[in-house]
Amino acid sequence: MVLNKMNPNSENAIEKTLQIMNDKGKLEKEIDDLYRVLESNNVGMNESLIDDDGFPRNDIDVYQVRHARHRIICLLNDHKLIMEKIAEGLNKSLPSRSNTSSTQNENNYCDIKLQDLEPFASVTLVSPNSPAQACGLEVNDMVLQFGSVNSSNFRNMQDIAAVVRYSQGSKINVVVKKKGRNSHITLELFPKTWSGDGLLGCKIDPVEAVER
Repeated sequence: MVLNKMNPNSENAIEKTLQIMNDKGKLEKEIDDLYRVLESNNVGMNESLIDDDGFPRNDIDVYQVRHARHRIICLLNDHKLIMEKIAEGLNKSLPSRSNTSSTQNENNYCDIKLQDLEPFASVTLVSPNSPAQACGLEVNDMVLQFGSVNSSNFRNMQDIAAVVRYSQGSKINVVVKKKGRNSHITLELFPKTWSGDGLLGCKIDPVEAVER
């Protein structure tokens, strides 16, 4: 493997990127706190705040829910910008590999070599016309990486839920191993509201270590 020389400004770029990552952590904590406000009212981002007669619901704090939803939307937009800045900072600070390549095919995914990754989850359901189906996810796909989550840091399915939550409207790179293929594939998943439930339209279950 041949590595290019490090950018002279890489040290400064790393410092700035670390600060941005610290800001990212604070932002995600605030988003989590706001989602807990919604959970305490037994609502999510899309449920109606009025009853069948057109009056504000009396079983929830309508003002609190409305404020939390608005703030979440604003913070998710900020989170998207922060993730873009982090990616830009990493590109500036890390040396590029000159002898690696990947080939894009007609299904909008790349064959890549990621020998160190192990499957930690599997796709058990994909709904028609869902974001998951649109990106190329299929039942029996073995998940090796889901955004920043992989077998080395995966704890439970809440890790994946958090990635989806913070990435609504943004791209998540999902590395999978498809049945009958020896190579790994990277899919570009865009969580968003659609006609079905959730933001993905699929079910992903953890894989026990003995099944890997």
